[in-house]
Formats: sequence, structure tokens, C-alpha cells
Amino acid sequence: MEVNKRILAYHLSRLKDKNPEVRLKTIHELRLLGDPDALEALQSLYENDSNREVRRAAQEAGRIIFLKQQAGR
Repeated sequence: MEVNKRILAYHLSRLKDKNPEVRLKTIHELRLLGDPDALEALQSLYENDSNREVRRAAQEAGRIIFLKQQAGR
């Protein structure tokens, strides 16, 4: 498995952490990675997370990754 995909898989698993601070930090890391494979998980978090701040961060990170992906086409 490619290193970036292993890093992505690690962060995606951390999105399920009970602590919202861990989820927020993970969302930030995913935003920095910019991998479009994170979009589905971020959308799910945006739609379902109980913490408003986490939902807002997931929405923003997803938007940034999506726009970066569109610009690269």
C-alpha cells in the first residue's frame, strides 16, 4: 500500500474517535493531505456528527479538497 494511502486510512479511522478534538485535528490533517478519497468520509461526518464544530470543519475541509481537485483537472 502506498504511503499516502496508509496515512489516509489512518486518518479516516480516527474520524470515528469519541473525542471531538481528535476528530477536528484529523479533519485538519485530511485537509492538508488534500486526497479526494477523503471526501465521502468528510461528507458523512458533516451529515451525521453530533458536534456542530466538527460538522462545520468537515464541510470546510471537503469544500477545499473538492475545489483543489476541480482546479487540477
